[in-house]
Amino acid sequence: MASVCEPNEYKRTAFVNKFICHASGESKKEHSFIGWREWKEYEVQRRERERAGDAVEKGVNTVFVCVLDEMHEEVVCGIADLGLHICCEKPMSTRLDSCVRMYKALKDARVEGANAGNGAKEAIFGIGHVLRYSPHNMMLRHLLLEENVIGDVMSIEHVEPIGWWHFSHSYVRGNWRQESKTAPSLLTKSCHDIDFLMWMLCSPAPNAVDATPHLPSFVTSTGSLKFFRKERKPKAAGTATNCLSCKHEPDCDYSAKKIYLERHLNTGNVNWPVNIVNPEIEDMYKTVGREEAAKQLLENLAEDYTTETRVAKVEERPWFGRCVWESNNDVCDDQCVTISWDNDAIANDEDGQPILSGRGAKTAQFHMVAFTEKQCERRGRIYGTTGEMEYDSTNIKVHNFGTGQTKIHSPHMAGGHHGGGDEGLARQFLMAVDAVESGAMAAPDAQRAYLGCDLEEAFRSHAMVFAAEDARTKRQVVDWKKWWSETVESQLHQR
Repeated sequence: MASVCEPNEYKRTAFVNKFICHASGESKKEHSFIGWREWKEYEVQRRERERAGDAVEKGVNTVFVCVLDEMHEEVVCGIADLGLHICCEKPMSTRLDSCVRMYKALKDARVEGANAGNGAKEAIFGIGHVLRYSPHNMMLRHLLLEENVIGDVMSIEHVEPIGWWHFSHSYVRGNWRQESKTAPSLLTKSCHDIDFLMWMLCSPAPNAVDATPHLPSFVTSTGSLKFFRKERKPKAAGTATNCLSCKHEPDCDYSAKKIYLERHLNTGNVNWPVNIVNPEIEDMYKTVGREEAAKQLLENLAEDYTTETRVAKVEERPWFGRCVWESNNDVCDDQCVTISWDNDAIANDEDGQPILSGRGAKTAQFHMVAFTEKQCERRGRIYGTTGEMEYDSTNIKVHNFGTGQTKIHSPHMAGGHHGGGDEGLARQFLMAVDAVESGAMAAPDAQRAYLGCDLEEAFRSHAMVFAAEDARTKRQVVDWKKWWSETVESQLHQR
């Protein structure tokens, strides 16, 4: 790791000390920047000095984009012309037109790089669709599409249980509470679940004769903000807008004091979600003790706004002590999406009959729900022509109709978030980069071999989320091919 761009001085310094200068203890100017623009200016000048024959600091070949969702476009489009390998957190961006601009910028950069004729290597692009990279889901797809343990897939039911307090933290009080400021919760929370379904049913299996994706036919969606709204507020809470001044707080499941102080800090956890309330709590806990850290946490939770507070001030930050029924949230806490495919044979057998293997009619049903005990531990069922599968992020149960036998597969349990998917993505991305930089593989080959997903596939999964949102908000069935032609293709061809 060579450098970090971070506007918050505390975070920037801590990052440099922990990940960049932990060995030498010496921080240099090229180790940290206030923002990506400052770093790009430095990098452009560094390259100019290098071309002039000057002795320069070693450059970088890879960038991880970890800024807020709504900033992804400006960063990725801003650095695309540098020809660097880029791994961007999901989602690509918060609006379809923004995703289109990112897609075009990355495609154009590849074309320009290829036409430059200076021997520059084509770049790898990774997106944070981490569900593809957990040991559980990799085995699930292998069993389903390569070993065909239940025959052809007829339908999938997939659930993301967000977790009751997790939803209140991130989507009621937190950064992703308002669609106008970020995006619909289907995108910010579950775009990698939609990608998971597209990966299972749209993307060809590794051993497929033809690599043409089986494109969906229709998508529908229903959902709304059902619970975290003012009319659901308990009468005992009265007019209180902050948990620390509310009479109902001792009896409230969503008490900020219970969630952040009692459930987490008092049990020794000063990481997420506590360090989201105040990033300095972690160091305070270590240096001045739990009591002082708790005092600071309660001060943060007591912060509130009134009807007289400027709207801009209310919207510029999260309010983690705010009553969940008095917040300015508007994203769905319960949503269902149905994606359907028609028969789409792409070849004929020797007798002239269409080959539908993997390309037959099928349906995917997805349910994103806030009100769950489990937190992000996906579960589902897959129904096939010869059997049925059940999965829960830990085990995969396969039942065969013909034999009546049921077999349970228990993949390696990797640590970290998303069942090891976070670490898995980082590992596979860096392996792809290494293959390109060492000259062992061309970028398209490394992209497919290590990431199993290219730019087009990542973009298509995002487009499906926006199509589902169109279906939900307009209360209609969306014809995928028509929607793509009218909504996406028209933008792709704009200059």
